Amino acid sequence: MSEVTVGKTVPDFELSATSGQTVKLSHLQGQNVVLYFYPKDDTPGCTREGQDFQDFHAEFERLDTVILGLSRDTLKSHENFKAKQDFPFELLSDPNETVCQRFDVIKPKKMFGKDVKGIERSTFLIDKEGVLRKEWRKVKVEGHVAEVLAAVKSL
Repeated sequence: MSEVTVGKTVPDFELSATSGQTVKLSHLQGQNVVLYFYPKDDTPGCTREGQDFQDFHAEFERLDTVILGLSRDTLKSHENFKAKQDFPFELLSDPNETVCQRFDVIKPKKMFGKDVKGIERSTFLIDKEGVLRKEWRKVKVEGHVAEVLAAVKSL
């Protein structure tokens, strides 16, 4: 069950991020936050999604919006992925699934015929006061970032 609800303040969290940073949600108040959860670094869908956010990064910045990608991968994996793709935003590491559980994005999946648990591609838009304004679950990459950008523009 999700601890986050549209229209309510998102509980604070703190995670290690790329570029030697630690990101604490409450320190981002005053800016919108796009928090996107993705299954795995350097896989085709996750690469495309990150590239799409990269393509629109300047526009998100003009709208005073921070983009953060989050998966269970290690910081080392994130650093390699970010460097390889030259992403202009930080990637957060949640190996213990603390924030993933809070947002209820860990779901049963089938991988090579086996039942596993993994991140369901999801995006959350948090406004400048820390309130969740919109959520997208079971995201399909194609056209998603443009939809998120339109939602930011409507805030």
